[in-house]
Amino acid sequence: MRLEPITNPSSARRIFPPALAIGTTVVIASLLAMIAGANPFSVLGLILNGAFGSKFALLETLNRATPLIFTGLAAAVAFRAKFWNIGAEAQLYAGALMTVLLGTGLLPWPSFPLLVTLAIAAVLAGAVLLLVPALLKTRFGVDEVVTTLLMNFIFLLFISLLLEGPLKDPMGMGWPKSARVISEARLPRILDGLRLHWGFILALVSAVAIWIIQTRSTLGYEMRAVGLNREAAAFAGIPVNRVLVKTALLSGGLAALAGFSEVAGLKASLTLDLSPGFGYTGIIVAMLALLNPLGVIVAALFVAGVFVGADSMSRAAEVPTYLADIMLAMALLLMVLAILLTRFRVVRD
Repeated sequence: MRLEPITNPSSARRIFPPALAIGTTVVIASLLAMIAGANPFSVLGLILNGAFGSKFALLETLNRATPLIFTGLAAAVAFRAKFWNIGAEAQLYAGALMTVLLGTGLLPWPSFPLLVTLAIAAVLAGAVLLLVPALLKTRFGVDEVVTTLLMNFIFLLFISLLLEGPLKDPMGMGWPKSARVISEARLPRILDGLRLHWGFILALVSAVAIWIIQTRSTLGYEMRAVGLNREAAAFAGIPVNRVLVKTALLSGGLAALAGFSEVAGLKASLTLDLSPGFGYTGIIVAMLALLNPLGVIVAALFVAGVFVGADSMSRAAEVPTYLADIMLAMALLLMVLAILLTRFRVVRD
């Protein structure tokens, strides 16, 4: 057997394999729930109810989806140009670090200009952090998978050093965390009394903006061309290395906005557990969305719903929350296979 490329896949072929991948994931999760001794229909119902069954649950899902939209967009933008950014976790913390450095009283400004400045500073920090692997790739051919992945560990150790040293909150009773940002540096709540903040709106606006860039701009065309065939793009006169650097700057800035929104919107301070893996989960979100910026919103809501719903389900059905991790891992693997089947057909020789 061999794989034969499909020149123009039909709409059905583009839609059916991803839908089948999600359905298969649900079936496998149901079987695992049965093995754990629970009713699979009850477990799936509890996950849905825990994620979307009440106003509080829905808003918590939207809160969890906010950083995932940013990191999903970061991965989708980079992967579209075949620049494999695995370092969104470090870029997230870079954005959070700048938010704390400038938002704890260094800039005693009114709320709106201060928040805009913090967001811009976070974007620049994430962009500069990813610029290093981008230049190593374009100048010396260094594999960006290795450099961006290792950057996560290096930067987290740097954050740990700061939290145990110059950034440690003297009022934190010995806990390794930074001082809290001032009230003017906090993103307002969308609904009073609830935790959903304007970072979610910023994430939606960012997704729409990236969709416009990818579909309506010269940069978007160049990114797609470089991703489809780098040699052909260079032959057509597209400056491949320059496009890769621009892609890296955009991707790093988007990931850093996740750190800004988490600090300014929810946590108010920087800690080592600020992100439970949002940078890595963003890769799953991007793949589930087939690298479509608008699809990232839907995929992030799905992933956030699985996590939030799994917490509720675990307490009610006494099923380990690891079921959520298995569901997402299976969804990613099956989605990769689905993407392959949308572009190739299996032919028997």
